[in-house]
Amino acid sequence: MYAYILKRLLQVIPVFFGATLLIYFMVFSMPGDPIAALFGDKPPSPQLLAELRAQYHLDDPFIVQYFYYMVGIFQGNMGVTYSGQQVTDVLARTLPVTARLAIMAIAIEFTLAIVIGTISALRKGKLFDNVSLVISLIFVAIPIFVMCFVAQYFLAIQWGLFKPTVGAQNDWNDLWLPALVLGVSLYATSMRLMRGSVIDTLNQDWVRTAYSKGLSRTRVVPVHTLRNSLIPVITNSATNFGVLLVGATVTEAIFNVPGVGNTLFRATQAHEGPTIVSFVTVFVIIYVLVNLAVDLLYGLLDPRIRYV
Repeated sequence: MYAYILKRLLQVIPVFFGATLLIYFMVFSMPGDPIAALFGDKPPSPQLLAELRAQYHLDDPFIVQYFYYMVGIFQGNMGVTYSGQQVTDVLARTLPVTARLAIMAIAIEFTLAIVIGTISALRKGKLFDNVSLVISLIFVAIPIFVMCFVAQYFLAIQWGLFKPTVGAQNDWNDLWLPALVLGVSLYATSMRLMRGSVIDTLNQDWVRTAYSKGLSRTRVVPVHTLRNSLIPVITNSATNFGVLLVGATVTEAIFNVPGVGNTLFRATQAHEGPTIVSFVTVFVIIYVLVNLAVDLLYGLLDPRIRYV
C-alpha cells in the first residue's frame, strides 16, 4: 500500500513539469501584446512599455521566461499579475470560493445519483425507472447556461428562494443556487452509472446467496449491493470534482461567483502567463491527489482490490 502511494506521488513530478511547460508554451504562443492591452486605447510611452516588458521578462526567449518562472515557483513565488497582485494572493482569495461551490455541487450530484439510481435499478422497467431516465436525458441535453438562466429567473427572481447573484461577500448559503444548477446538470450521468452498476450487482452470485440465506432486501441492498456499486459513481464524481475545481467558468460568470473560473477567464484575456500557469499547475496537483484518494477508496469499498 505505502509503495503504491509513494509511486503515485512520484508520478506528480513529471506531470508537474509537463503541465507547466505545456501551459507556459501555449500562453507564450498567444498573439498580442499583454502589456499594451493593459492601457486599452491609450498607448503607453515607449519607455514605460520597455520597462514593463523587462520587468516581466517578456522580451526574453520562451525557455528563459519559463526558467525564471520555475525559479520563482521553487522559491515560493508564483509570480505577479500585470495588475501588480501576487498570484498566491489571487489564488488564496478565489480557490476557497470555487472549492465550496465544487463540494456543494458534488454533494448534490452524489446524493441524487445514489438515491435515484438505486431506486431506478430496484424498480427496473417500471414507471419510476422510465421517468427518471427521461429526466436524466433532458438534463444531459440542456446546455448549462440555459439551466443557469432558467434557475436564476424562476428560483431567484420570481420565487425568491435564492439570491440571484453571489458577489464578493459570500458564504456557503450564497452558493446554493449555482451549486444546485451544477449538481443537477452533473447528476444525470452518475445516476445512469449507478443504475447500471446496481442492476449488474443484483445479478451477482453473492447477492443471490444472501437472499437464499433469508436476508431481507433492507439488509442485502445497503450491505451487499450498494457498497460494490459505488465505484463507477465515485470515479465519475471525482472527475467532476476536479473539473469544477478548475472553475465552472460559465456558471461562475452568470451568477457572479468570484472564483477561479472568472479569474482564469480574465487572465486568459489579458495573457497573464504567471496567473494561468500557476492556477493550472495547482489544479493539476490537486487533480492527481484527488484521483489517488479515490483509488485508495476503492480498496475500502471492494476488499478484492489490492495494491502492489
